[in-house]
Amino acid sequence: MSEFMPMEPANQTFSELMSNGVKYTVPRFQRDYSWEQEQWEDLWADIEGLDQEGFHYMGYIVLQRKNQQDFEVIDGQQRLVTLSLLVLATMQHIQRLIDKDEDAENNQERLQEITGRYIGSKDIVSLRVSSRLTLNRNNGRFYKDICSNLRPPQARGITATNNLLKQAFNFFCDKNVGNSGEEIAEFINRFSSRLIFTKIVVQDSLNAYKVFETLNARGVQLSTPDLLKNYIFSVVTQNDDVADETLDELDETWSGILTQLGENDFTDFVRYYHNSHRPLVSKKELFKSVSQLYTAPEQAHGYLKSLTEAVPVYASLSNPYDEWWQREDGKYREAIHFLDALKLFGIRQPYTILMAAFLQNFSPDEFIKTLKYLYILSIRYNVICSYSPSEQEKRYNNIAIKIAEGEFRRAGHIKNSPDYRALYPADEAFKNAFEYYKMPSRRSSKKIRFLLAEIEKNAGRNVRYLDTTLEHICPYNPDQAWRQHFGEGANDISDRLGNMVLLEQDYLRQADFEAKKVHYLKTPFRLAGKVAEYDHWDLANLNRYQSWLADQAARTWRVD
Repeated sequence: MSEFMPMEPANQTFSELMSNGVKYTVPRFQRDYSWEQEQWEDLWADIEGLDQEGFHYMGYIVLQRKNQQDFEVIDGQQRLVTLSLLVLATMQHIQRLIDKDEDAENNQERLQEITGRYIGSKDIVSLRVSSRLTLNRNNGRFYKDICSNLRPPQARGITATNNLLKQAFNFFCDKNVGNSGEEIAEFINRFSSRLIFTKIVVQDSLNAYKVFETLNARGVQLSTPDLLKNYIFSVVTQNDDVADETLDELDETWSGILTQLGENDFTDFVRYYHNSHRPLVSKKELFKSVSQLYTAPEQAHGYLKSLTEAVPVYASLSNPYDEWWQREDGKYREAIHFLDALKLFGIRQPYTILMAAFLQNFSPDEFIKTLKYLYILSIRYNVICSYSPSEQEKRYNNIAIKIAEGEFRRAGHIKNSPDYRALYPADEAFKNAFEYYKMPSRRSSKKIRFLLAEIEKNAGRNVRYLDTTLEHICPYNPDQAWRQHFGEGANDISDRLGNMVLLEQDYLRQADFEAKKVHYLKTPFRLAGKVAEYDHWDLANLNRYQSWLADQAARTWRVD
């Protein structure tokens, strides 16, 4: 992992994380505390299982060093806060023993030791705790009150996030952690020394972003939106002249963006939006580019506003059945089919151009034409020919910038541009790729049905791919009779497009070709009818049919 990380990760227990006077600060604009009962119960179950397991791994914690002992918590605040609340709840158990005068002197000493080790130092005048862990602007004061008083504030009108802090504290207060001060202290020692984190320390937010992208690529989901939010909001407030009401509004704006997208789509959205009007950046370069572009408060304000305007466009593009496409007097209804195809095949590169076109107010007709041209290119380039998406992204970025700058104002400008023409596979290349094209039919039935349904439509039979079933002409698991036609090659042809047709129902299965032909001739499906023209079904006729099918595909997905 070291080749990817700005600093070698180190494994530390919760006790080690909180030792040696280290202080942690949750950035002012990082998300609020959000864990709920399900997460508290999971954590408690993990702690209860420590006697059997010995240790429990708590995952990554990413920190940004401010000085030798001070760190910002970039990722991991929910776990750190919840474990700190658990310690505070166990401290309340000890305080109750003191209040009942049970081993009061020793328990008072234990309480002071636990406070200093895990929570912070207490001011001898105000008796308030200077917390080892400082939370964000919405949770900070409430958490400090729990640290100082070992109980949540009783004020009315508690915010939802602070109510979660209160509920978490009370949840752990209700747990049996021991009957004496010694047992309770032993409980804290046991869990704090057996819960293990992988600590990664970075020197700046750019390195933190690289860590996030590396770990996210490995399936460890860290919160990239939080990192970008912290940067943008810190720029907005760098002159310390932004009122709390304005900050609350900005917080709501950011939450609205995440609500529309979900976290997993956020980075893709920011990147496709960036590439719709600025020079191309990769995911790895995205944060660096944003941080270089928006360095003054007014720039950061403008960027946040532009994200707000762009996010509903991206959300609708990535959801073909968003109700927006049904509105606008039906002007955009035709877009649903093409967007559905892009989503089905997992093709997102066109979003760069589509966002640019929409934000530059292409008319509905021109937008749909643009979408159609990109859909056709996607089937040719991405699905059948499997060409390089990186080259595609570069050329799409060129087109998007020309749209953003007003040079391209219609779909025809895009279609006739050198970049579109360079990407568009010629008929010969497309047909060559299609002639022997395979797709795993057990995993990709919907995709195959879509492709065949499109060819059916072009042949004059209008059919919804979702209303069809996939029929293998030579069965997927051929019996001995079928193997006589194809020999040992029978298994190699089962996933070729030329060995599949659409039917309303598939009940033929292992039937021989003569029986299948009778049924194919009775169906309204044009491709099945074409197959029925062959006397028998062997490799030579399959090759002839798929070659014919390639000609039909070239006519189906064509831009003149």
